[in-house]
Amino acid sequence: MEPGLGVGLGVGLGRAGAAPGLKAAFSSAHIPTEQLELAASYVSDAQYNRNIHFETSSQAIRLHKIYNHWAAQRVIYLFVLVDLLLALFEEPAVYLLPIWVSLVCLLTFVGRLAHFSKIIPTKVFWRDAKNICLIITIMLTLIDMTVYWAVVITGHDTVRWSRVLRPLFCVNFTESRQLRRAFRNIRHTLPEILSVFVLFMFSVAVFSLMALKLFEKRNLTTDKGAPYFTNYLDIFFELYVLVTTANSPDVMMPAYNVSWGYSIFFIVYIIINTYTFMSVFLAVVYNNYKKHLKNEVRKLVFMKHRKMVEAFNLLKVQHGSEFIILEADWSQLVRIVAPEIPSAHRALLWRVCDEDQKGYVGQEAFIQLADLLNIQVVQMKERIHPLEVRMPSIYTSAVSQFIRRMVKHRGFRYMYDFIIVVNTIFICGDEANPYISEAEWVFLTLYLIEIMLKLYTYEPRVYFAKNQFWNWYDTIIVLAALLGTVINTALKSANGYSNQQILDIVFILRILRTVRIIDSFYRFRILLNTLLNLLPTMLTYAMLTVIVYYTFAIIGMEAFKGRIRFYGSNSSDPAANYCGNPALKGTQFAADGYCKNNFNNIIHSFILLVELTVVNQWHNILFDIKYKKKIWIYFVIFHVVVVIIFINIFIAFVLEAFFVEHSLARSAVETGSEIMIVNNVTHADNKLSFVAGYKTVDTLLQHMFEAELKPKDQLPTLEEIEEFSPDDMVPHFLTPHRA
Repeated sequence: MEPGLGVGLGVGLGRAGAAPGLKAAFSSAHIPTEQLELAASYVSDAQYNRNIHFETSSQAIRLHKIYNHWAAQRVIYLFVLVDLLLALFEEPAVYLLPIWVSLVCLLTFVGRLAHFSKIIPTKVFWRDAKNICLIITIMLTLIDMTVYWAVVITGHDTVRWSRVLRPLFCVNFTESRQLRRAFRNIRHTLPEILSVFVLFMFSVAVFSLMALKLFEKRNLTTDKGAPYFTNYLDIFFELYVLVTTANSPDVMMPAYNVSWGYSIFFIVYIIINTYTFMSVFLAVVYNNYKKHLKNEVRKLVFMKHRKMVEAFNLLKVQHGSEFIILEADWSQLVRIVAPEIPSAHRALLWRVCDEDQKGYVGQEAFIQLADLLNIQVVQMKERIHPLEVRMPSIYTSAVSQFIRRMVKHRGFRYMYDFIIVVNTIFICGDEANPYISEAEWVFLTLYLIEIMLKLYTYEPRVYFAKNQFWNWYDTIIVLAALLGTVINTALKSANGYSNQQILDIVFILRILRTVRIIDSFYRFRILLNTLLNLLPTMLTYAMLTVIVYYTFAIIGMEAFKGRIRFYGSNSSDPAANYCGNPALKGTQFAADGYCKNNFNNIIHSFILLVELTVVNQWHNILFDIKYKKKIWIYFVIFHVVVVIIFINIFIAFVLEAFFVEHSLARSAVETGSEIMIVNNVTHADNKLSFVAGYKTVDTLLQHMFEAELKPKDQLPTLEEIEEFSPDDMVPHFLTPHRA
């Protein structure tokens, strides 16, 4: 992808030469520093969608700024991560860390809570459920640690039950608002899911009863000689597994071998329960998830506008019959809120807000500042190619211009796309073939020539700009493959053999090189860009997945650790044949080599839970030991929570995200602020590159709900926003009958 294909336009941004009389009239007007700091806190909260009801005293404002500083937030993220990772270094792990590491994490959490309590009113702090939850979790963890330490030093073993509470630290700190929102959406969706789930379980129960009456008296047996469908609970479990298709067609074969007519029962069952009910699950989840997500987004939008109105009220001065904010006060506010942005960027934002160049802005124009600050605008100076500076006669010669035109021509890109396709064919060949091995040097040379020609044509700092993903990708992959190939060739020449690990890396890099061809096809590029844009938002659900897995993994470790052992693939110990558990002698679990599927540490637990999520063979993982220890209850609960409920919610999220990000045309979701930025970009000495995109789904949905914010004089209070009902498609405070 060539650099400079985005909107890269110059901008001439002198101070607006408007309203000198107005400026003179207000020359004595001065906003106190305390008011500016308070307004900056409101604007910062609106920019990042923070919902903190902080005190307005000078001390609280300073603490609020420190609390929301990126360094303070990174520290709390680090200690939450460390607290979760302690599961790697605690019993039943091999390497144990001292207990004071947990204490350091808890002290950090206490300090963060104490800091937060100094920002918001005391009554608000103690009414907030997440603060109470954090305090209780810290106290319970301290109690459990004390009891555990006291019991362990006496030589006994005990359960670390507080470890299952650790994910609560991820959710309940104020920084985790995205995660809390996801949990709230799930919680609000569960009642609707529950009714469908009860009906689904009733269907399985009815079919199980029919199967019992149909096969109980026929003396059928499985391939292992066990009675077939003679126990109701066994039948219920087998048919439940059949919904996941994991035991199909094995569960049907004993009956099918007797008569093909029995297959009708199983086919009807699969149609009703696997396809119909699972589809209804997804439909119910998607419909309710979308409804609650819209409610959450509306809350965010109204909260953002309410914060901006509060900031406006602090800075406004009266001009005739209207209230305004002067340019000087506006600029000073932006310097406090976003000190990192350059003056040219700040001047551009003012030009957008003060579209008519009056020298002041009203409330409606001021409110859009929160959105403007979230739009990425990269400042770049016009750059002349270094070769043109040092060798102007050569670089501007006819031959040089021909080379540059050739590189910029689309035929150059098509030629290298063809080279990639040919290279892919060679990669699929036998590496031992000397022709294929030597051909790799040819392809590497061609790729290096491509990079050098592009660097000759485009200014290097522009070519390697932050937003030039494919240029970075090409260069890193090619140089890494070249380095690996050179090292491997050198080792082979010196020692007479190849390093297999280096070869593996080189092979992977060669394959990754073929991914670049995606950028040459418009439809592929759109899909890939959509997926890349969704990644930041999907991180919320990735973290949610980790929390769910972590909770079940800790429970599994405490309940089932040490019951199954893995002795190694080449172990000669007789106990390896039954995973160290005599109860597993002669079982399919041991015969299939599933001994590593255990809960002996957090890593094995996570891998086992992933296997259960995939559902293939999940019944075999627990089938032979379910009668011994009843652990099948744990597995079935995990399947219901994760596969049936959570996975459907995740699919609903992906569908909604993809529809918003991909299906909507750019013009349909482009904000007026973005349009005005582009319109205000003009040629000048400095260059501002306007970078659109990379927005979260929440941001796109906020644009969709902007129309609901009219009329502005009916903006709800904070209390009304908190009481907003998900069932109200139009908020009650915007209805015409409201005074």
